[in-house]
Formats: sequence, structure tokens, C-alpha cells
Amino acid sequence: MNLILMGLPGAGKGTQADKIKEKYNIPHISTGDMFRSAIKEGTDLGKKAKEFMDQGALVPDEVTIGIVRERLMKDDCKNGFLLDGFPRTIPQAQSLEKLLTELNQSIDFVLHVDVPAEKLVERLSGRRICPTCGTAYHIVFNPPKEEGICDKDGSTLTQRDDDKPETVKNRLAVNLEQMQPLLDFYQEKGYLARVNGDQDIDVVFQEIESKLENLA
Repeated sequence: MNLILMGLPGAGKGTQADKIKEKYNIPHISTGDMFRSAIKEGTDLGKKAKEFMDQGALVPDEVTIGIVRERLMKDDCKNGFLLDGFPRTIPQAQSLEKLLTELNQSIDFVLHVDVPAEKLVERLSGRRICPTCGTAYHIVFNPPKEEGICDKDGSTLTQRDDDKPETVKNRLAVNLEQMQPLLDFYQEKGYLARVNGDQDIDVVFQEIESKLENLA
């Protein structure tokens, strides 16, 4: 089962990815993990990627798709994979299709964990961080015992600048603008499966299971 997982920041992709990985016994492959692994292993492509990353530059598509190829050819991908964070653009999606064709494979489903923007603003802007120990809280979903105070060390909780509502709204708008062409691309190909992410975590996963049951 070859899957791509998509969703805006705060949609709960990471949580669902863990559940998919465990239930279907396929590796969860994020872009960051792929790069770190290739760099750690010292592959030629890993070295090239590191050069760009060290300069703070974007890794070119041809290097990225090469690293994806190396990762998908590993033994743990024999039964499938869950790609997260790749592809991000139409050219990357086209390169992935070409790569999978060469490997005699194809994408089965693109799962889009969809949550209304206003809900994502609530999720992301509600985060509070302890500046001393780094523990994260949420004013709605995971509040401290005493409002504004860390349970562990009594420090006053803070809100990161990038978690403030206006910043969050801007970040979501940029992400959606980048993601929408990909959603349209996969919709036209018939791969896209929308999942309502504005539900309890387990209910979201049940919806994912129902969409995948014909593939498992």
C-alpha cells in the first residue's frame, strides 16, 4: 500500500501517520527523516543535500527525488510506504510518478487530513510553552493544572511569536496556496481521499481505515 499524507500544519498528520504505520506495517517516511538518513549514511546524494542545507538553500528536486528513490528501494518499503512532506510541488509529484513507474509501482491513495482554517488557528495559537523545561501545553486540549503555570517547575508559560493568531493565519494561507495545486493534481488523477480531521483522533483514524480497507 503506497500512500501520501497531506494536510495543513496542526491538522494532526503526525498522529495519524503513527497509527497508519502501526496498523498497516508500512514505514512513515518524512522528507526530513530521508535527508537526515542519507546524510548520516554518507551517500553521494546525502552529501549533495548537506551542501545545500548547510548553506540554508533548498535542496534541488533532482537531488531530493534521488534520495526518495534510495529510500523507497529499501527492504522495509516492500509492503508499501507512507510519504509525508513529499511531494510539495507539481514537478515533484510528476517526478515521483515517473520514479514509481520505473519501480513498477504506483500511488494507491493520497490522504488529505482536512481541517477548517479557523479550527487550525485555534489549535495552533492555543499552544503554550514552558521557557524553563520546554514542556508544551494547549489552553484547550492539554491545559496546565493552574492557568499559565507549568505543572513541572512553576514557570510562567509563554506563547511563541509564530503561534500568535495573525502569524498562524498567514502561515496557513501560505501553506494552503502551496498545497492546493497538488490537491487538484491528485484529485484529477482520482487518487485523492479527503478525511475529516475535525473529529476525535480515533474517529479520524476510523475514517482513514474505511477508505483503505479495499487496499489492505
